[in-house]
Amino acid sequence: MGVLEILLVEDNPGDVRLTQEALKESNLSYRLKVASDGIAAMTLLSNSKNDSQIVCPDVILLDLNLPGKNGLEVLDEVKTDNDLKHIPIIVLTSSDRDLDVLIAYKKQASAYLVKPSRLSQFDEVINAIVTLCA
Repeated sequence: MGVLEILLVEDNPGDVRLTQEALKESNLSYRLKVASDGIAAMTLLSNSKNDSQIVCPDVILLDLNLPGKNGLEVLDEVKTDNDLKHIPIIVLTSSDRDLDVLIAYKKQASAYLVKPSRLSQFDEVINAIVTLCA
């Protein structure tokens, strides 16, 4: 596999930094783009459909608790768009509510992972994502 194009949709700068650090420590060859809210994510995805210079992501890491347009709305829009629905979406969120998990899978999330509170566990979650994507 070549370079994995990752879109991280995350509004918390601390979680962005943790994800970046954990990815750096993996053996994965990747390029990471970050969208800080659901509207920015959908704009980027829409632009990738219409502009051959913008690379469409191979995988989306999606937080649910986002300003503007929440993660479930983004998930729904991506999975109902014929040009985007092939992109695997891994929900990476702080919510462990059963209802959120159920809705995310109903909307065709590829995986649902709860962000851990400890840094060492965060690395484990990112390693699990790397394994899923490799």
